[in-house]
Amino acid sequence: MEQFFSTFTARTIWTPELIVVLALVSVVYFLIITKFRHLFKDSKPVSSRRIFYFHLGLLAIYLGFGGPLYVLGHIMLSMHMLSMAIVYLVAPPLLLIGIPSWFFKFFTQFKVIRGLFTVIGFPLIGLILFNGIFSFYHLPVTFDYLMTNEGMHNYYQIAMLLAAVLMWWHIIPRIKTKFDLSELKRIGYMFMSGVLFTPACVLIIFASGPLYATYTDPSTWAIAMAYCLPPGAEIPYEVFSGQQSLTLLSPHHDQQFGGAMMKVIQELAYGVAIGYTFRIWMKRDKDETPKIKFQEYEMYQTNG
Repeated sequence: MEQFFSTFTARTIWTPELIVVLALVSVVYFLIITKFRHLFKDSKPVSSRRIFYFHLGLLAIYLGFGGPLYVLGHIMLSMHMLSMAIVYLVAPPLLLIGIPSWFFKFFTQFKVIRGLFTVIGFPLIGLILFNGIFSFYHLPVTFDYLMTNEGMHNYYQIAMLLAAVLMWWHIIPRIKTKFDLSELKRIGYMFMSGVLFTPACVLIIFASGPLYATYTDPSTWAIAMAYCLPPGAEIPYEVFSGQQSLTLLSPHHDQQFGGAMMKVIQELAYGVAIGYTFRIWMKRDKDETPKIKFQEYEMYQTNG
């Protein structure tokens, strides 16, 4: 790690531009839930737990799109896969939980937004869209093209994040819509998402050799690495290969490790979500049981 911090500048490692953007998002969040909360109908104070979850989500965004992990992700595929897992499997549910439901309800008054969600809010679209974009991203030709084209890579990452949020919305809905899924259907939804998520991981894990020129070809790697560095900075070729290389595994083994790690994190994330959904299901049934018994008692008294 000492070599990593001595090779790259503080600006490269810590991505201060992203810190500023996320700090501004945090400021806007606090303004909405405090000073401007009265502008939202039926708004209520936001609990400390939701505030904590929202900022955990912002931290996950930072870890995936910036910071040391982002730089390492341009040197090792395993670190790139880890950053992706954090952004698309951890950040969306935390952000959704952290945003109060009255904030989402505010936008349902706009006909355009209601119409848009009527089109894209169908659960199957979120399921196929995220997993399709994710799988297409990991095709070798797509991956190397995006990693060596900063603008397209940024657009693709934002699109994938939005698709991930849409997919997670049906697992953690924040307001009632006509597309609401029962707890059992949510569990089935996560199971199907896990199935669709698997092919990309299998491709990476069981490939007979390295798939991506970004991590094997010095010239391709240099183009991708340049986007992490300040303008005019020299490319540190010594960290790519040789005795000073930062990689501990061969490109093939690093690729296998990254694919396996991505799949494990996906299973853990969905496992936690399934457990949470099951707990809500049991609690709802427990709360409804006394009502059913009371209704049966009233019917008995009436008929008696």
